[in-house]
Amino acid sequence: MDKSRVNPAPSSVAPPDDLDRRLILLLQANARDSTATLARKLGVARTTVVARLARLEASGRIVGYTARLGGDEAGRSVQAFVGISVSPKAGREVIKRLSELPELRQLASVSGEFDYMALLRADTTARLDALLDEIGDIDGVLRTNSSVVLALRVDRQT
Repeated sequence: MDKSRVNPAPSSVAPPDDLDRRLILLLQANARDSTATLARKLGVARTTVVARLARLEASGRIVGYTARLGGDEAGRSVQAFVGISVSPKAGREVIKRLSELPELRQLASVSGEFDYMALLRADTTARLDALLDEIGDIDGVLRTNSSVVLALRVDRQT
């Protein structure tokens, strides 16, 4: 039996998928949630959460449990503010679809040029690009305009 196929080396660990990203975001919001609570929020079995956490820890993706990621992990993510214009009467469905994106950190109704302003956080610029395409493809979204965060000057969120 080829053991390398049973227990792949850390370098061959698959990149995080949607469930991994949602799990990480939940841990960032409340790192003290139990695995049962996390499973309920994600709609999966507790054993699935336990296995995902073990894999994320073994791969070095999760190095500790805090409300915020720090150090290199935070530096590898990219944030963007996205202005979103929607067609009349499409707001509820657009909000529903946007809320399904695990990278959505905040969504606000705003006055002015756009109907909504979203704050996204993605692992890479490639993932951010894919998210912007996903948002643009939502029925009812007329137009988007994004601004990537280059540096955070003041952060009072706890």
